[in-house]
Order: sequence, then structure tokens, then C-alpha cells
Amino acid sequence: MLITHDTRCALDAVVDLVNTAPDTEAAANTGTDGLADLAALDEFVRSHDISDVGVLSEHDLAGVRHIRSRFHEVFAAPEPQAAAAVINELIAAAGTTPRLTDHDGYDWHVHYFAPGASIADHLAADCGMALAFFVVAGEQERLRRCEAPDCRHAFVDLSRNRSRRYCDSRTCGNRLHVAAYRARRKEAAG
Repeated sequence: MLITHDTRCALDAVVDLVNTAPDTEAAANTGTDGLADLAALDEFVRSHDISDVGVLSEHDLAGVRHIRSRFHEVFAAPEPQAAAAVINELIAAAGTTPRLTDHDGYDWHVHYFAPGASIADHLAADCGMALAFFVVAGEQERLRRCEAPDCRHAFVDLSRNRSRRYCDSRTCGNRLHVAAYRARRKEAAG
């Protein structure tokens, strides 16, 4: 599956957006919302280099939190039909307006949000289309949750053989492997 630069940026943004939610098990353990206030939303926009964003307001924060919960549904969808229904609703509500652009030194790419769109509509359109490409390609199962029981962060499995199980193999994966190793040694020592 060919993933263009702009699609990859949208995938990174939607994964990070979903993972800011306090209702994920990892966030629930700390009790924090990664989008607790406008400063956090502004940092999210800056860290993902999201273009065409004006002055952010409390209305923007509420809108982004709403679409975050809808994107959470996409990653939790048990089958492509359920994911497609949510993606279709997000894209339709955003008033998707595809257009070619070559801003900020990037080659030609497609923006799906209308000029002047709110940050919520911007994310719903661009991120929704990035996720739609996976459903269209029959690759919805690549939209996953970390299998570490104390994590459950969202991620997109871009491994060749679709075998990635953890959001980060150095932390979640390694922690579980070390725990399993210690349990085997303890059992063997009896």
C-alpha cells in the first residue's frame, strides 16, 4: 500500500489525537487528558505542523475532542463496515473539499478540508480520508490498539506482514517480554 507524505502526516496526527483521550487505559492510569486546554491543542497543532489554522478557541477544543472520540470508534471498529460508517459521517460533516496544494516546501498533495475550515473539520477531513484509504484497500485491520494490557494506545501497523502488536516495541513490547521471561524463570526455579 502506497502511503504518501501527507497521508502519513494525517495518520500520525490521528493516532496522536486518539491517544490524547483520557478514556484510553494508559491515559486513565495517569488521569490526564492530552487536550486538557487550548495550550495543549495549540501544541498539538504545532507539533503536527497543521497548516491553515487560525486563532484557536474553546469551540475548537470542544470540536476536536468530539472528533477524537469518533476516531476512537474507528480504531475500535470490529469490521470495515463499522469503521466506514464513522469515517463517512466525519468526512461528510467536515464538508470535504479536495484541493491540490504545494505549500511550505512540500510537493503537490491533496488537502481535503475547505479553506478556512475549523481545526476539527480540518482534522476530520484529512485524517478521515487517510483512514478511509486503509478501509478501501482492505487493510482496516492495520488500525490497531496496543496489546499491552496497561496501554491500549492506538497505532497504525505499517509492518510488511501486519505483525506489529505494540504501540512501541521498546516500551510496551519489551516490558511484556521481560515479564514473561521472569515468569518462566520463576516457574522453572519452582
